[in-house]
Amino acid sequence: MQPSRDQLDLGRRWRPALLSYFLRRVRDHAEAEDLTQELLAKLLKHDGDDFASPEAYIFQMASNLLADRARRHKVRAQYREFVGRSEDAGIDPIDPFRIAAGRAELADLARALGALPERTQTIFILYRLENLSQDRIAETFGISVSAVKKHVARAMAGLMKAMRSAP
Repeated sequence: MQPSRDQLDLGRRWRPALLSYFLRRVRDHAEAEDLTQELLAKLLKHDGDDFASPEAYIFQMASNLLADRARRHKVRAQYREFVGRSEDAGIDPIDPFRIAAGRAELADLARALGALPERTQTIFILYRLENLSQDRIAETFGISVSAVKKHVARAMAGLMKAMRSAP
């Protein structure tokens, strides 16, 4: 799609002034370019609008963009400071990627656990998750404590192997 003549005129007329305005305030050429482009895009939405003082309107919009940028930077700085304090306090920050990865690992573990023989699976769950003693499990199943230990060891080996090979 080709830009219209009005769009080209808008860019030619206002881009140098806006870029200079933003450069003086942010002192980062890439950021000034981004702000200029954002403001020009907003101006294109007002195509055909007549303003009593277009210069005042445009530079008020530029000032508002800078204020929005400052607020965003302040919020991000406060968040980074909070996260830094949280890490020092041993608090684990909530991270969507880590949550998704954790859920995937749990799904892999559940599949691996489901692939174990039923008796081994049950003994492992009772021992590791339900915290039943090996003596109590042996008594319940009518097997020796040594057999319970072998089931738990077999389950651990199978789960570790499955988790290592999981994507």
